Amino acid sequence: MGILLFNLYAVEVNMSNLSNPTSIHITNQTPVSPAIQAWEINLQDQDKSIYTIKAFINDLQLLTGFFPPDKTIGSFSTNDLNNFLKWLENGRGVPCSPKSLARRITSIKAFFRWLKQHGRITVDPAEKVVQKSVISPLPEVLSDTEIIQVLETAQKYRTASKPDSRPFTLVQLLLETGLKKGECLALSLNHIDLSNTDEPFIFVRYNNPNYRYKERKILVSPIWIESYLEYQTQYDPKDQVFPWSPRRLEYILEDIGRDAGLKKHLSFDMCRWTCALKDFNQSEEHELIRQKLGISKIQWREIGSKLNRLSMGA
Repeated sequence: MGILLFNLYAVEVNMSNLSNPTSIHITNQTPVSPAIQAWEINLQDQDKSIYTIKAFINDLQLLTGFFPPDKTIGSFSTNDLNNFLKWLENGRGVPCSPKSLARRITSIKAFFRWLKQHGRITVDPAEKVVQKSVISPLPEVLSDTEIIQVLETAQKYRTASKPDSRPFTLVQLLLETGLKKGECLALSLNHIDLSNTDEPFIFVRYNNPNYRYKERKILVSPIWIESYLEYQTQYDPKDQVFPWSPRRLEYILEDIGRDAGLKKHLSFDMCRWTCALKDFNQSEEHELIRQKLGISKIQWREIGSKLNRLSMGA
């Protein structure tokens, strides 16, 4: 049994079984700060991503700054939390967007729900706090005409007096596969399998085992393969397919968009959404689109809804 000191308050933890929240000895008289840090240990033990944990804890640290340091977890009321949220919106002096507010409400609800589920408090004060849903704006996509403009412009680089197949190889891949920027940067030569001429594909891989569910095979077209082979001859990449910085690849897309006469800002994200919408409009099974994008069923709820609105011209 070990003792961890959090802000001068002792929280006793069973070091051999941190995965069991009930092993963390917190009562309703425990101040909020050590309870938050105990919750952080619990999140880490559940293999939550470092970004998720950081966001949760940062949100809750605002709670500790608003209330007296000796306020205990059992003394919180729904009214206390609502006053805190009003302060975040209007009294803190720092902008709090609707999206940030919604996330902070989620963090508070998750924290107090955890305390209630494991008997640390008898009443969950956050249960009746109203969750404010946020409808994020629709992403910008390319029209069919703009797709043609982009590809024709990239093709001109490929057939210029000093041919450069890199822009076409990049943008055609993005529009076909919907890869995210990070996935494109991580794409290695051995992730491309052209051995089966009937179904050539790229294999999206992840080093982090927590993201193995995102791994997938995506078919590629003969058009892309032809450009890719030219690109290999011109640039002779050794490991990464695109061995440049993220910013350099963004510049390439921006140059294509500018030379194509687009008023929109051509980006990785725009290409990904354009690919997804094209598949959606072609009536592909939604489950296949979800798998192609490498997203969870929960993420698909929002993304599928946005694709439906985009498809309807909303």
